[in-house]
Amino acid sequence: MINKTTLKDSKIGWRFDNSYIRLPDIMLSKLTPVPVRKPRVIILNHILSKELGLDFSNVSDENLSLIFSGNLLPEGSDSIAQAYAGHQFGYFTMLGDGRAIMIGEHLTPNNKRFDIQFKGSGRTPYSRGGDGRATLGPMLREYIISEAMNALNIPTTRSLAVVITGENVIRETSLPGSILTRVSASHIRVGTFQYVAMKGDLKTQRTLVDYTIDRHYPNLKGNKNSALDLLNSVMEKQIDLVINWMRVGFIHGVMNTDNMAISGETIDYGPCAFMDVYKPETVFSSIDHNGRYAFCNQPGITQWNLLKFAETLLPLIDKEKDVAIKNAEKCINNFSIIYKKKWLSMMRKKLGLFGEHTEDERLINNLLIWMNAKKADYTNTFLILKDENIFQNDLFKDNEFISWHKEWQKRLIKNKKSKESSLNLMNEVNPLVIPRNHEVEKVLEAATNENNLAPLNSLIDVLKNPYNYRSEIVPYQSTPEPNNKIYQTFCGT
Repeated sequence: MINKTTLKDSKIGWRFDNSYIRLPDIMLSKLTPVPVRKPRVIILNHILSKELGLDFSNVSDENLSLIFSGNLLPEGSDSIAQAYAGHQFGYFTMLGDGRAIMIGEHLTPNNKRFDIQFKGSGRTPYSRGGDGRATLGPMLREYIISEAMNALNIPTTRSLAVVITGENVIRETSLPGSILTRVSASHIRVGTFQYVAMKGDLKTQRTLVDYTIDRHYPNLKGNKNSALDLLNSVMEKQIDLVINWMRVGFIHGVMNTDNMAISGETIDYGPCAFMDVYKPETVFSSIDHNGRYAFCNQPGITQWNLLKFAETLLPLIDKEKDVAIKNAEKCINNFSIIYKKKWLSMMRKKLGLFGEHTEDERLINNLLIWMNAKKADYTNTFLILKDENIFQNDLFKDNEFISWHKEWQKRLIKNKKSKESSLNLMNEVNPLVIPRNHEVEKVLEAATNENNLAPLNSLIDVLKNPYNYRSEIVPYQSTPEPNNKIYQTFCGT
């Protein structure tokens, strides 16, 4: 452990109120980030810093680099690494923050609480033999994708800054080291509950449940069966989250239980990507050989993860194990019913449909079947549907699509609303632009290999307003060339 060096500067606006550190010692380790040699900030999220009530305008570049590398910690911070467990690709293991350190919980001017975490900040007691470091490419990827997700109106962790450390990290080759500053509602995961459950400490389990409710679900405080109510509430949040992923064609890639946040935010942007051609079995992760976390499997995996969450809560749901299991199963079995209802509602919006009609599910599925068969682009198809000249596009001159289009037009009449209302509904949920995989790779290569940040900044700027048309987004709407269609992502560890 190193000595803690703090920066006393009230002008920035840090307001730390660190509650997680007061939980039982088995849940965390107190330590400070490992210093780096020559840090330099390469991107700072001024929009997010303003939302957090932070002002770095009077901070020198040198001090910014020291702060966001962990070499100089803000006054009031109290850094820890969290312990947790998790099912990774279905196999249980004890884990923890192996390369991340939370420096504290910051309160915004309106008293919203956020974890401030450094990712890539060096070894911790949970590093499991790793170096605790991160490389520049994956940290920039998380910055791009997490901020794009936020702009797409999808609950997510955020990215405040990225620094390069001035040190190389050895993976397959020697790569520039980097640290990301992640901001989240919290880092409490399903895996956090699994870790405590494996310790067999019922008192700590109750403490964790109470803490989680107090932090994320205060409406449940004082309920007769708060553990069961927490399970139901987390399930609702997770269903809403995965519905949003399916809406924009996002594939998480590593839906392990340690990557499932109790807050309902998307967390961990390792092997993630956005689907181009609509193919339900799409997998991007280089290590997902069996397609466990494919696009079409995300709802089922969410339910499976929730089942694992339910197992940790059984002793608190009821003292009688059989009663606890029965109540938990009743909750988990409702997943499919709730998910289907919400998925249909989301897909109706993508097609500009108001109300509910019996033919809606068939209409939606027939379009998806056609898209899959014709290798249609997922994002652009829903944009082209709004075009009055749609049949000038060769792809849509297909007889099956023409027949489907007629059925869709008949259904739109049942809206009993103006055409403009339907178009507005579609515009709200169908993004004009997403972080296309080939575009992300292009800017990452320029940043890491050519030290050129201009393409990165241009892409980030375009992704800030994905639902508003501007001429500059047009180049970023293009689908990949044939030689770019085979695409894999890697976890970066």
